[in-house]
Amino acid sequence: MKRTLVCAVMLFTTTALFADNPHNRSCATRQMDETTATALEKVMAQNAGRGHASTIPVWFHVITSGASGQVSDGVIKDQMKALNDTYLGRTGGAFTGFDFTLDGVDRTDNAVWFSMTPGSAAEAQAKAALRKGGADTLNIYTTEGGGFLGWATFPSWYAGNPSDDGVVIDFRSMPGGPYGANFSLGYTATHEAGHWLGLYHTFQYGCTPFNDGVVDTPAEKSPASGCPIGRDTCVSKQQPGEDPIHNFMDYTFDSCYFEFTQGQTDRMQTAWVTYRQ
Repeated sequence: MKRTLVCAVMLFTTTALFADNPHNRSCATRQMDETTATALEKVMAQNAGRGHASTIPVWFHVITSGASGQVSDGVIKDQMKALNDTYLGRTGGAFTGFDFTLDGVDRTDNAVWFSMTPGSAAEAQAKAALRKGGADTLNIYTTEGGGFLGWATFPSWYAGNPSDDGVVIDFRSMPGGPYGANFSLGYTATHEAGHWLGLYHTFQYGCTPFNDGVVDTPAEKSPASGCPIGRDTCVSKQQPGEDPIHNFMDYTFDSCYFEFTQGQTDRMQTAWVTYRQ
């Protein structure tokens, strides 16, 4: 049996097929054209340098289909630790200034919602019924993934559709899940929370001057998989540096991930004061 496992964050469209225990990470996303992206950069530029550290309240919405999809309090605790370790620099990357605190957990048995896909009526219904808090609250919905590892909304979208805001993840990507060190260390939530805080993929616009809008993540032509040490897909004097395969916003294995950069930190903090404060 084949399935598509991707994080769907509404930016760049690509799909891939994987076995039930996936060997690659991928994202199926809704395209954001460069004109829109450029306009958002101008809005965020008005708040450059005004960013600050913040504590983010988190709500977990555990959606199940009978016995399928059950997530224990212990796994949620481990997932919270993974979020805090990655955003506080404990895995070896930059200290982003964001920490996460668990505000609550609810559990819903709904087979239709459990199988939600990005942009579906089931997703809209589940989020409308379950979402808690305002723009500064991270709502995480655990499901069977609908064929994806996860997907997220961007901060600039909140004002237009508050009930849609949040992150959806495959419950098996949480710590201790069946995908092992490849995709079950809890870093899918880290990746999706990065989008929720305003980060693009490190390969977002390929070998272009803009790329992912962050100056200290070397340009990358395409997503990496596995942990390809020394990979360099944008070779030019204008775009030096090997691909950022250890960055949480690439597509490598969880075991290959360990960092956000200072530039990504600045971007997330600017997006926070622009759209979520």
